[in-house]
Amino acid sequence: MKQFKDMKRIVIKVGSSTLSHAHGGLNLRKIDQLAMVLSDLKNSGKEIVLVTSGAVSAGMAKLQMSKRPSQMREKQAAASVGQCELMFIYDKFFSQYGSKIAQLLLTKTITENSILRDNAINTLETLFELAVIPIVNENDSIAVDEITYGDNDTLSAVTATLIHADLLILLSDIDGLYNDNPTSNPHASLIPIVTEIDEHIFSMAQGVGSKLGTGGMATKLQAAKIATDAGIPMVIANGENPQIIYDILNNEYRGTLFYKEEHL
Repeated sequence: MKQFKDMKRIVIKVGSSTLSHAHGGLNLRKIDQLAMVLSDLKNSGKEIVLVTSGAVSAGMAKLQMSKRPSQMREKQAAASVGQCELMFIYDKFFSQYGSKIAQLLLTKTITENSILRDNAINTLETLFELAVIPIVNENDSIAVDEITYGDNDTLSAVTATLIHADLLILLSDIDGLYNDNPTSNPHASLIPIVTEIDEHIFSMAQGVGSKLGTGGMATKLQAAKIATDAGIPMVIANGENPQIIYDILNNEYRGTLFYKEEHL
């Protein structure tokens, strides 16, 4: 496996808990820091894809919803409002660092249909050629269970496989995979490296999730399986400070690395 610092094509996923305050409003300071780091990496010659959550969370704040919608139509309405807000803010911050961004909204229908999938891949490849940072999200405003991934952890892994990424990074509100729930067990230990994702590993993910997003540790493990099966290493790390991305690329981070030994 190449050193992370030598990897060129990197997919970075940030969750709602990383982008939002506890009450659900967008954390502008973190988004600003994220835009700076990703713009800097792009300027260094790397090809970056940002897979973002936060549309529903942003919509909740703008619509003054006190809790995450339980009905599909309310969730779709919040996503419709929030996606506009989210991209406006991303464009504002990335522009300050001289970066151009593009929005790409996906569903399972697109990635599982060969024609639509190829079109999405061609779009992403062209954006790389134009030095644009693609920002990918699931199209929550029209997605229903039959055509949705349901979480952006899985979507980020699928996106990484589509473009044959060198590395997938998931930034969350937890340091990585623990052998027990660290919220309820202060003695839980962080697992730094996982080379085989089996039932034992999945059993460690029970009950670890965020109230702001749809993903928990189980979906991150599923993403890790998709990525590593395709030969793509994946890192879970805490996104409290987006500059941890630099630490990851320098192999100086606290988190969990997933990879398959045969792909070393």
